Amino acid sequence: MLTGPTNAQADHAMLPRATLEEEARQEFVASLKFHVATELAGTMKDVYLSRLAPEYERQHGHAPRDVREVAAVMKDQPAYRYWSALQRASQEMMWHAAQVPVEREAERINANARAVPETRGTLRLDAALEMPRYLAAVDIHCMPGNYHARAGGESDLSQGAVYDRGVYIYAMGRLGRRNEDLGASLARHLRGAHPDFRPRRILDLGCTVGHSTLPYCEAFPDAEIHAVDVAAPMLEYAHARARALGKVVHFSQQNAESLDFPDGHFDLVVSHILVHETSHKAIRNIMREAHRVLRPGGLVAHAETTLYRHMKPYDAFMLDWDARNNNEPYWTAFHHLEPEGLAEETGFGRENAFEWSVPSSAALPDADRTSGRFQAGDFGGSGYWYVFGAFRR
Repeated sequence: MLTGPTNAQADHAMLPRATLEEEARQEFVASLKFHVATELAGTMKDVYLSRLAPEYERQHGHAPRDVREVAAVMKDQPAYRYWSALQRASQEMMWHAAQVPVEREAERINANARAVPETRGTLRLDAALEMPRYLAAVDIHCMPGNYHARAGGESDLSQGAVYDRGVYIYAMGRLGRRNEDLGASLARHLRGAHPDFRPRRILDLGCTVGHSTLPYCEAFPDAEIHAVDVAAPMLEYAHARARALGKVVHFSQQNAESLDFPDGHFDLVVSHILVHETSHKAIRNIMREAHRVLRPGGLVAHAETTLYRHMKPYDAFMLDWDARNNNEPYWTAFHHLEPEGLAEETGFGRENAFEWSVPSSAALPDADRTSGRFQAGDFGGSGYWYVFGAFRR
């Protein structure tokens, strides 16, 4: 059963009001995801460890050593195919369950965005900005219309509401009541591990609706917070949501590969599950831009899912499911990243690269809320985040 009902998501003016039937549908999808990620995946792993891996070792003289070799064992197993089909079905059901109330409530959501009281925060859009091909060519994680769809016309921002609610169902409530856990975890880690670091300006790259942006307002109340994204509906929703929650953020529509901020403008540049959705070339452009806009003494930190070399081969194979089945074409390449080499390529220097294992924030206060796994279908379930980046010397 699901540990924490999905209807516990923290309310704000921009969220759709679901009917009881719609809530029940969303709760069912979240519960299905939890069952697939824990019970079914756990039983499948037991079979792999007890029978399939030993059989492979007898035939080849060694246990499966990487994702490819585990795939050779698992891909045709009926249990895996059943698990995979259910996982994909639950993803499509999730977006549908999130869309239905948003479509019905779109007029109210758009009206609320106009009515939310102003703060000192700002929104700057660029109608001429093109969506990068790596986002425009595919609906990332099967989200219909991707980040930039405007089903209701040029002023419609309801795609942000679909994402807001969809992420909560996807994570089964484990990212916190405001989907804030990645940003809250990283901000908390920075304050604890680097107590003398007090950034004056912070930039969040690929902010979508600001889930991970707003925790920096709380962790560093004296800092000026900026956030960028390429998708206008996400930014418009993020701006309204931030105002509804009383936070001051300066949102702007920009590609993180080519920012319009001055050199040395920021003390801290962050992103949260952004770079695995970008291309090989784009990751390097993003890091070069981070180097340019950081002042000496600043740092860039990307919160992501764990690289495969830090995982056991079977767990890496399961996490790699997203690349093959969840419209994440750059997922596998990212998970073979070498942070030191990337830092060397982009001006930071190998010696200034880092990799952190960051404990989840207080949004995950007890072990019962995690499965102990970090794999497809159990996003954030292990209770920690992988963070890589570099210091700007």
